[in-house]
Amino acid sequence: MPEILLGVLFVASLWLTVECCLKRETKQSLEEASLIPFADDPEVAQRVERATGKVVKAVAPEEAKVGWMNLEM
Repeated sequence: MPEILLGVLFVASLWLTVECCLKRETKQSLEEASLIPFADDPEVAQRVERATGKVVKAVAPEEAKVGWMNLEM
């Protein structure tokens, strides 16, 4: 019986925590957040814009600075 009560309390506290974290978010900010994974690749950002009709705020990839090396990992 105590295990069931602890499980219910855990789920309730998790739900309340998520609700508190997302309380101040607007629909627009959540949509922008869902498009962030596509922002660093301009080609993909354009394809997503064409497919969804939503504007992706794409960021140009960093250019190599003079005297610095780009290491591929």
